[in-house]
Amino acid sequence: MIDGLVSVIMPSWNTGEFIASSIKSVVAQTYRNWELIIVDDCSTDNTDEVVKPFLGDSRIIYLKNKKNSGAALTRNRAIRKAQGEWIAFLDSDDLWLPEKLELQLEFMRNHNFVFSYHNYEKIDEQSNPLYIYVSGPRIVTKRKMYRYGYPGCLTFMYNAKKMGLIQIKDIKKNNDYAILLKLCKKANCYLYDINLAKYRIRRKSISHDKLSKKLKSHYDLFRFCEEKPVPVAFWFACWNMFFGLLKKKKYEKTI
Repeated sequence: MIDGLVSVIMPSWNTGEFIASSIKSVVAQTYRNWELIIVDDCSTDNTDEVVKPFLGDSRIIYLKNKKNSGAALTRNRAIRKAQGEWIAFLDSDDLWLPEKLELQLEFMRNHNFVFSYHNYEKIDEQSNPLYIYVSGPRIVTKRKMYRYGYPGCLTFMYNAKKMGLIQIKDIKKNNDYAILLKLCKKANCYLYDINLAKYRIRRKSISHDKLSKKLKSHYDLFRFCEEKPVPVAFWFACWNMFFGLLKKKKYEKTI
């Protein structure tokens, strides 16, 4: 691992419409010591053409899966490729503010934290602000993380040197939550109470799934990834739904 280097993990699948903006938000970072690892999961749109002009930057690595593997295995591959002391995540339709890496790293180093997250705001498919800002608990312990995956995928960062290699099982949804559950067993996650990212709401995203589908995706996470017994997995799935509603009420603000 290279000290000070941040490895940015970006899986992609048919996000040619958005991925250029996501890459640009990494390139624009005030903290320059990063590598961006994009792993494309057999996109059928113009992702290759959109990414190609960025490959002149030696910090950007573009890999392609030989067969469609899903987000979990795609993230696993990118993490195995990472050389950085720090690991951060950015989906190929979301955005970071320019100071994200610099400020979050300063926050973690100043407090000797190995795992942190921050606030974000929501935007629509055309990048228009929705004026919805999302935060979370000041400290997310293992117990709290099992209740709900508070850190947004585009917000959390961890010290790979301290936390080790993180790999998750092949799960179709909630794979970012599966990573959080592995990390929370090693360290608490601390909130940096500042907005540093923009999360894009898309019409086909999981956030618009029916209640029954959401419940099943949470159940699959605890049953197959966490290998909990059926009753326990179902209990945690129901608990997640309940705390998800509480999160919206307590930690989402419309301005």
